Amino acid sequence: MIVRKSVNLRGLIEFAGFHIIWISTYVILVAVLYQVVGWTWVAIPWVPVSLIGTAVAFYLGFKNSQSYDRLWEARKIWGGIVNSSRSWGAMVNASIRSNEISEYEIKEIKTQLIYRHIAWLYTLREQLLVPTQWEHVSLRRHFGTINIKRRDQYGIGLYAEYLSPKQINDYFSDKKLWENTVNNATQIINIQTKTLADLQEHKKVDLFHQIELQKILSDFFVFQGQAERIKKFPFPRQYANSSFVLNIMFIFLLPLGLVAEFSKLGDYGVWIMIPFAIIVCWVYVMMELVGDYSENPFEGLMNDIPMLSMCRTIEIDLLEILGETDLPKPIQPINDILL
Repeated sequence: MIVRKSVNLRGLIEFAGFHIIWISTYVILVAVLYQVVGWTWVAIPWVPVSLIGTAVAFYLGFKNSQSYDRLWEARKIWGGIVNSSRSWGAMVNASIRSNEISEYEIKEIKTQLIYRHIAWLYTLREQLLVPTQWEHVSLRRHFGTINIKRRDQYGIGLYAEYLSPKQINDYFSDKKLWENTVNNATQIINIQTKTLADLQEHKKVDLFHQIELQKILSDFFVFQGQAERIKKFPFPRQYANSSFVLNIMFIFLLPLGLVAEFSKLGDYGVWIMIPFAIIVCWVYVMMELVGDYSENPFEGLMNDIPMLSMCRTIEIDLLEILGETDLPKPIQPINDILL
């Protein structure tokens, strides 16, 4: 996510500057055809253009509202993961006890359960970052290349140093138990469930605490399923694609409607039309892009929710619960972007 208070001009140009080029080219072409070539017949009445513009604005408002709902729901899911993870750590720390085993063995059991949960966090994050065919990084040719570059320069590529194997290898010490499965995150929780059952059977945790810990694991299944729902079910394409088509239609018609209106101002009226038409067209493009880049909150781009930061926050909290002092550093924004 972007953490600076306001987006500067450079950020806007990097995000949508490419569109100014083709918009300007088209608007200037219309002006030249009308004023220089003398094709006054290209002009169309302003009233239908304004009606289409109003309809498109309402449609874009609907799309952006729904896209924001997907983004905010994703943030609430990970907020729930943060809260339940802290409960998991506190419950594990307080529930694993027995007079029949040593303090060292108790510490090992607690460490295993908490380390495995941290492994689940990073595994779930990695699974959610796998591109789907409707996401931007999967687009073909030019736009796909642009978004892969954005992912590297303004997204998850900025944070590679935080996830080196040396730093998180300890959490995956028993990875062989789940590494060949289809859904690794699901199987990690499954292994946690089996471990709790074994601990209860051997009187290392009482039945009441086992049930309470199992409820927390069930919550993790719920959060994972909710996140996978957003990841694997796209914003309905009939809405997303219709918004794009209607927007392009309006941008195509706008200069044709404005050119005759501005020509009434005099000889230079048509040329005055150019900057106004470019600004209006670009505003509509920006509204389309904001909704388009908000509908998929797990792409690893700068507009996404900060999963890595939340994973690290949970990791630090759980390690402190274990009593460890060699803690990793919190994730800090890079170039005003936190992921």
